[in-house]
Amino acid sequence: MPSRPQWCGLEAQTSRSYDMATIGTFKKTGTNEFTGEIITLSVQAKGVRIIPEAKANGENAPSHRVFVGRAEIGAAWTKRSNEGREYLGLKLDDPSFTAPIFANLFDDEDGESYSLIWSRPSRRNSD
Repeated sequence: MPSRPQWCGLEAQTSRSYDMATIGTFKKTGTNEFTGEIITLSVQAKGVRIIPEAKANGENAPSHRVFVGRAEIGAAWTKRSNEGREYLGLKLDDPSFTAPIFANLFDDEDGESYSLIWSRPSRRNSD
């Protein structure tokens, strides 16, 4: 089995193992604003924009909104990993989805691009 990236200290946060997949790539286009694409078997969205929320009310309010064209497809929250790295936790939803998609946007090692990582906890036999 190939080694998994250790983004966000997932291994340190829980004893569960995770299957991870890169479902999107983004570039920073402004102050805390991102543009890119999300590609899965059922979603092929280009021109996805993650824009800071101007009216974030309350500590649980999203810090960003996610758009494709004029359609809002989700929200994002600024988070911090155990190692102190800042990232965005996204919840994407649309009437065409069977369920919401939860993913995290991390900066890549080159410092210029960002990867949207989807993960599903895998069930252990003892669960």
